[in-house]
Amino acid sequence: MWIKINEREYELATGSTLDQLRQKVKPEADLLIVNGFPASPDAALQEGDRVVLIQRGEIPVEDELDALLTARHTPGVHEKVRSACVGIAGVGGLGSAVAVALTRIGIGQLIIADFDIVEPSNLNRQQFFLDQIGLPKVYALRDTLARINPHVHVTACHLKLTPGNLAELFTPVQVLVEAFDKADQKVMLIEEFASRFPEKPIVAGSGMAGYGPSNTIGTERCGSQLFVCGDGTTAAEPGTGLMAPRVGIAAHHQANAVLRLLLGLEPSNGAIETACKLS
Repeated sequence: MWIKINEREYELATGSTLDQLRQKVKPEADLLIVNGFPASPDAALQEGDRVVLIQRGEIPVEDELDALLTARHTPGVHEKVRSACVGIAGVGGLGSAVAVALTRIGIGQLIIADFDIVEPSNLNRQQFFLDQIGLPKVYALRDTLARINPHVHVTACHLKLTPGNLAELFTPVQVLVEAFDKADQKVMLIEEFASRFPEKPIVAGSGMAGYGPSNTIGTERCGSQLFVCGDGTTAAEPGTGLMAPRVGIAAHHQANAVLRLLLGLEPSNGAIETACKLS
């Protein structure tokens, strides 16, 4: 009979038990999962079972992890994801969460850029830890992403993006994520990138402060090249701070927009272009 072990086809004698399989394939495995549930070593295996054998603390090798992600995503989808290169300008509340989401789906390459360091006030919404305070954000985030999926290639650039350096830095990317705080930086990045790479899409963020309703955050097309995620209006101000839930919703709109673009799909809520304000 045929079963799958860690998402790879394996031929096994009819009537074999889970422990017999473990002894043949991976005797050191101490976590035995059959069809998504922990199973007893003496469990009898059936045709078509999906078995995962895990040794505690073991990090899957690249092809094994790739097989697991392929099974989750379907082969055609995962092939496009793992061959893609995405740029992220700014790795604060939006950019760090986008990077984590894309790493979890097994993106092939990330180019991340930011000149800032991790501060205590960042920890209310950004994907950093107490022991990373004082580190450059891009290096701290690179280390975190490596713990999630060490096979994603991350280029971390600790610098201030300017019209003079962003084109060279982001030349390889298929999609650029704009995740800056200030409106003038957003405009500079979008205008400069669009002028240099008019065929490449940009996914920006605007309006995600406070704790307003989740469903007011959306994804809109703003021209042929630009997509904006957020509510378009709610900026940070006294009494309306930036908080993890709503910033995270906008960031995951951005990550999903990137994924849809890589798959050749329309990211926005509708095909109608809207007037967008970056703030």
